[in-house]
Parts: sequence; C-alpha cells; structure tokens
Amino acid sequence: MKLNKKGVSPVIATVLLIGMVIVLGLIIFLWMKSLTQETITKFDGENIELACEKVNFEASKVENQLIISNGNVPIFDFKVRRAIAGGYETESARELFSNWRTGLNPDEVFSGTIDGEDIILIPVLLGEGESGGQKTHTCDEIYGKEI
Repeated sequence: MKLNKKGVSPVIATVLLIGMVIVLGLIIFLWMKSLTQETITKFDGENIELACEKVNFEASKVENQLIISNGNVPIFDFKVRRAIAGGYETESARELFSNWRTGLNPDEVFSGTIDGEDIILIPVLLGEGESGGQKTHTCDEIYGKEI
C-alpha cells in the first residue's frame, strides 16, 4: 500500500510563519506606540489633562447669540458640537466665528452668532509639548458645557 503524502512544502510553511511573525510584531509595535503619547504640560509642568479639571467657564445662548465668559484658565479654542438638520456637526470656534481671537483669557467674554440647537462647548487648551513647541489638547466632553 502506497501512501500519497500531501502537505505544505517547507518553503511555503517558512514564508507563512515569517509573515505571521512580522504582522504580529507590527500589531504589537502600533499598540505600544499608542500607549506612549507625548505629554503636554501647562502651568509650569502640570499635565494638561489635570488643567482641564480647573477650566471654569459660563456659556449661554440668547436667540442666535452665543455668550461665553471665561473663568480662570486660558482657553485656546472650543470644539462646538451642535444639532443641525437631523444630525450633529462639530467645528472649532476658530472656524465657526469670524471674530474669534487667539483664545479666551481669564475673565474675558466672547460673543458670536450661532445657529443650531443642543450646543455643547468642549474646551481646547494650549500647552507645551515634550519635544518643544506648542500643542493643543481637547478636554474630555465631561468638562464641556451644554447649552
């Protein structure tokens, strides 16, 4: 009785094994890279995520006029999420308002015209990156205000 042996040749098996190791290594590399994000600091070395907890601002809307009064932390920008035509749209205050300056310093007030309902303002802070230069950080939505 003669056995007919069929299987994957050693060359193909080796190529497949090497390919799987490369893909697995790439997945691990990308995962590790996402864990080590650059730290952005504000206020003499404080992590900017902690500065988000200190952000204190008031916002209101009267007809189509949005009024924002800043408290104690300089705010570089806002992510403005609003309901428009059956969906949601998110824009930065810099794009949305032609009269937006380079930020909102403590105790300053901003006023601009806006359409839409269910508006959420999420602060964006400016800090120093580890490698130098200024970097922006969008705070979590829990630090935003719903109008």
